[in-house]
Amino acid sequence: MSNYFNRTTSVAPLVVFRIGLGFMLFLGTIRFWLNGWIEGLYISPKYFFPYYGFDFVVPLGNYTYALFFIFGLSALFVALGFLYRLSSITLFLSFTYIELIDKTTYLNHYYFITLICFLMMFLPAHVYFSVDAYRKEHIRANTVPQWCIDSIKLFVSTLYICAGIAKINPDWLLHALPLKIWLPARNDMPIIGFLFNYTWVFYLFSWFGCIYDLCIPFFLWNKRTRIVAYFFVVVFHVLTSMLFPIGMFPYIMIITALIFFSPTFHERIISFIIDLLPTLSKSVASNKTYIYSNFKKRFVLGVFFAFFAIQFVMPFRYLLYPGQLFWTEEGYRFSWRVMLMEKAGYTQFTVKDGNGKYIIVNNEEFLTRQQEKMMSTQPDMMLQYAHILADYYELQGFVNPSVYVDAYVALNGRIGKSMVDTQVDLAKEKESLGHKYWIINYNE
Repeated sequence: MSNYFNRTTSVAPLVVFRIGLGFMLFLGTIRFWLNGWIEGLYISPKYFFPYYGFDFVVPLGNYTYALFFIFGLSALFVALGFLYRLSSITLFLSFTYIELIDKTTYLNHYYFITLICFLMMFLPAHVYFSVDAYRKEHIRANTVPQWCIDSIKLFVSTLYICAGIAKINPDWLLHALPLKIWLPARNDMPIIGFLFNYTWVFYLFSWFGCIYDLCIPFFLWNKRTRIVAYFFVVVFHVLTSMLFPIGMFPYIMIITALIFFSPTFHERIISFIIDLLPTLSKSVASNKTYIYSNFKKRFVLGVFFAFFAIQFVMPFRYLLYPGQLFWTEEGYRFSWRVMLMEKAGYTQFTVKDGNGKYIIVNNEEFLTRQQEKMMSTQPDMMLQYAHILADYYELQGFVNPSVYVDAYVALNGRIGKSMVDTQVDLAKEKESLGHKYWIINYNE
């Protein structure tokens, strides 16, 4: 084991990854800005749904534009390798803050970016072919510890395998759900759209998705199968991009998968760019190995061991909770369960006080359409919303207001069922990591 942690390799794969990730995140920032999503998601809403334990992360109003500017600039600087250490830290902090503002916007894809940015803070991706290396000869190095590259590979592998394990469930494999619901709506696609009129295609896509996620990391690690595996990576992610509105993530994964290729492959990419811009050769002239100090090495490896231990455990924490995972969603987030269910819900909240006064709430007066959609299927968000309503109506003169909800949720196209005990005053319930007893058990 000690021999492994002393092994070195070319830094080129890490450098190409740095450039690709940085530019993709920079483009993603521009995309958010141009589409008006900053205003629509983070400024316009009257209320927000913070994550448990992160209530201190508050919306910034119009200053959110400044936060996105910092994020976009940091992404560009990371791509260029300019002020890399500072830029990688601000990249992680700014993006994480954005994602913690409102759980309405949660996607596994954003969670991936948060974690990959976290890892990049500790990796020497700037010692070669960067502005920093161009400006500072003493930091230049062309080799780094092998584990620096492998940490990215291991994280990507963890994502795929956990996503594959999550697909081993009856709805996905035996009923082709939710693809049986989603794909027919895309039967107008050019070339392949007609296939979505056939039931067998839904099962083919479901089984292929499961097998792909479980197997692709091993094929990428193996140099004999790597090229074929990468072809499937491209096909898979391009297809998902065409079928589903998941933004830049498929293309980020296509770029990320390149890290599995040999250092020689990445050195050729860098050499090609240098041939176009010869002055950049100054940023790669080195015959040195980047060496962590003993203290820094122990610290970084300790952080990485803790990081991966958490990543291996988090997807399976749902086992600590009773009930059907897709129904309660207790332990669902941060577990690489990617597009595994279709849920639709309707909620009617009633606020009462001790004097007999009551009001049936119009959710549109408090929430955006997207917030209401997400809240109406997720019990923890229903609880947060109940507290928002209690606080609001207390200011309107309600004495010790109580909040009750009729919630009907349909899971994967089935008939809607009542989700919450209508006799429980949600205003009196507190959020915690424990099981929410007031969620009605799901029975087929």
